[in-house]
Amino acid sequence: MTVLQQVELGSEYLQENEEIICQKIAARKKELGGNLLILGHHYQQEATFRFADLTGDSLKLARNAAEATDRKYIVFCGVHFMAESADILTAPDQVVILPDLRAGCPMADMATSEEVAWAWEDLAKVTSGRVIPVTYVNSSALLKAFVGKHGGSVCTSSNAERVLTWALAEGEKVFFFPDEHLGRNSASALGIAEDEVVLWQRAKPLGGNTPAQLEKAKVILWDGYCTVHMQFTAAHVAGWRERDPEVRIIVHPECRNEVVNRADQYGSTEAIITAVRDSPVGSKWAIGTEVNLVNRLKSQYPDREIHSLSPFQCLCSTMYRIKPGYLLWVLDNLAQGRVVNRITVSPEVAAEAKLSLDRMLRI
Repeated sequence: MTVLQQVELGSEYLQENEEIICQKIAARKKELGGNLLILGHHYQQEATFRFADLTGDSLKLARNAAEATDRKYIVFCGVHFMAESADILTAPDQVVILPDLRAGCPMADMATSEEVAWAWEDLAKVTSGRVIPVTYVNSSALLKAFVGKHGGSVCTSSNAERVLTWALAEGEKVFFFPDEHLGRNSASALGIAEDEVVLWQRAKPLGGNTPAQLEKAKVILWDGYCTVHMQFTAAHVAGWRERDPEVRIIVHPECRNEVVNRADQYGSTEAIITAVRDSPVGSKWAIGTEVNLVNRLKSQYPDREIHSLSPFQCLCSTMYRIKPGYLLWVLDNLAQGRVVNRITVSPEVAAEAKLSLDRMLRI
């Protein structure tokens, strides 16, 4: 696996006027031409997002990378696990680059492959029947490899319910990680009883459960969460209902169950974008997801009234690390024949991780 440390950049990248940096990025893009593909996640800040050749959520962008067989250099303006997925799905001679190596995902870091392996062994000691592991795409390549090795699948926020249905047909139980809330919302949507869904708390023996609770459970949830989507509350929903009964509330399924249950709709970033795009002129929206996406929708659809569900700036701080200066630094090095911040997944890990990704694509 890649073990690199981010190089500290000089003042020409960090202190230069942003518009000058953006002009230089545009020039480098033109110079590098067809060898380069820049991918931009929906949560990326606008100053960087504007240079993306393709935009989308994490899995869509990984697929875009896999399809871009004619591009040698793929610069992923997202976070670490996304760049790993792109490396797994691209050819060995393609180079995947993350502009700032410190752009990680707190949720993904809440479930390491070692922690999950220990929990897996403990779970096997107190339960009968087959357990199917399912990992959210927001996880490390090592965790995806663990899932692939043990017959499980990756899922995304748009297909989690389908993957959960498949897993329960394959086995008696599902061990779902790292996001408790996506797992709980998906189980709830499928009508799984509350007492058949339990939480595995990392710091406690048997995850804080009794053997009887684990034996009865159909879905066992890891206690991870998204720091952005945890900022949205049921009180925010109630506040909008009181303020404007005409507003339509849509939230991401990484939000707490009580928020999702009170919303009019929930869905992935792509689903949120589609809902707003397809809504009538004059529609009113309060959106429970990362603020850069909300602000972009507000700019793209000025004939609709669009707000963040929360009065606070719910920002993905690690995604925000991909500033224009870091993108320019990467492109400057490529123009000079140097590759920096390459993200690589070892062939052994990639092969097992791809099993879990391929299972998802087949479901």
